[in-house]
Amino acid sequence: MTDFTPTVPHRVLPPVTVRDLPEPPRSTWRVIGPGLVGAGVGLASGEFILWPYIASQVGLVFLWGALVGIVTQWFLNMEIERYTLATGETALTGFSRMWKHWGIVFVAMTLGSNLWPGWVTTSATMVTYLTGGGAGSVRYIAIGMLLVIALALTMAPVIYTVLERVIFVKIALVLTLIVVAILFAINADAWVELGKGLTAGARFPVPPLEFAVLMGAIAYAGAGGGQNLCQSNWIRDKGFGMGAYVPRLVSPVTGHEEAAASTGFQFAPTKENLARWRRWWRFANVEQGSTFALVSFVTIALMSMLAYSTVFGKDGLANSITFLKVEGETLQSVVGPWFGVLFWVIGALSLFASAMGIVDYTSRLASDVIKTVYLRERGISVNRVYFLTVWSMTVIGIAILLLGFDQPLILLVFSASFAAVMMFVYSILLIILNRRALPEAIKVRSYRLAALVWSVLFFGSLTVLTLIQQAGKLF
Repeated sequence: MTDFTPTVPHRVLPPVTVRDLPEPPRSTWRVIGPGLVGAGVGLASGEFILWPYIASQVGLVFLWGALVGIVTQWFLNMEIERYTLATGETALTGFSRMWKHWGIVFVAMTLGSNLWPGWVTTSATMVTYLTGGGAGSVRYIAIGMLLVIALALTMAPVIYTVLERVIFVKIALVLTLIVVAILFAINADAWVELGKGLTAGARFPVPPLEFAVLMGAIAYAGAGGGQNLCQSNWIRDKGFGMGAYVPRLVSPVTGHEEAAASTGFQFAPTKENLARWRRWWRFANVEQGSTFALVSFVTIALMSMLAYSTVFGKDGLANSITFLKVEGETLQSVVGPWFGVLFWVIGALSLFASAMGIVDYTSRLASDVIKTVYLRERGISVNRVYFLTVWSMTVIGIAILLLGFDQPLILLVFSASFAAVMMFVYSILLIILNRRALPEAIKVRSYRLAALVWSVLFFGSLTVLTLIQQAGKLF
């Protein structure tokens, strides 16, 4: 079909180039990675903080919300990946093709959520539980962590490769903690309550918890907000689909920069290309389901069960991150001093790895949009924009810490609620993009289209209800 006319709109950005879809790998194991990175970066505010905090307050009656959030995000991730598999462009570039400034709007919202160094501060706080350091030392430990993250992302020859390795180690540590917890700490009542939280005993626990806390937990079940959008960038660097034609993000210091096209590609819907597409689409679905969805739900459920088994019902439990200290101390008294130490060590390392992932994906989204939409004709490479963003986030984070600001639970809730607003908006845009910009044979339809409509209604309703509740408190 040599006379194929690309369907990707080109009113704002230049037209895409027609190329054949590359052959998919023969083994699924060769494409495992982006889903685990997404799950691993997400093992932070949701799995380590918000969901265990909810379990410490109301038990496991709300775990059904995690399941709903993860399944919804799986469908969202696959539609984000659909556009990138088909074009080699990120979803944000696709949005920018519809309106030039959509990309920068989402980048601004992502930066608004992630400029506060909350995850690295929580990691530093857990380090003080191990060392006995006071609250005053938290900011300096966090500053050191931010500098280590920036240096690691600057010096790695291929950024995605080092991030993938860090996240794989993190997931291995968390799974080790979970296995030890099952053997020594999670009690029989937690298993019973888990069943109830997913079936007949499930309910919406408002009060005693604010709606915003529950909304944030659902939004951050698995990933949330801009992190979902970064699946485009991660699968492209892994070489999925048409992303194989796009050079990977490398260090301008230690890597080899390649000239990159400012826009993507599209394949003609020939019999051969569509056969390859079906195999790529199957690979991508299996990869996301067996990594992102499964790992996210298992860790949320078991970390919540651990919190339920140790701190649920405790009098005077703080409405803050410090419940992690109480949880570790309880593990020390119930199981042994070694288990409390293990909990804090793995928690600190996990949150540090998440902070690295958050800096990475925020910088990826920003650099891709800035280079593709606003600096397309300039000589500066996307790699250099990426590193400028990394160090800008680092400097701003350090300034926030030196000025004495902290990251209480309310700011994590604010960030998570902001993520839900983003997901509401880009669910709508994904419907438009994957219906209008792709050929008939591969556009979104059927139950996957219904899932996107559900995502719009779900996150839209949560956003409106939370705004009404918070407005009532203000006025």
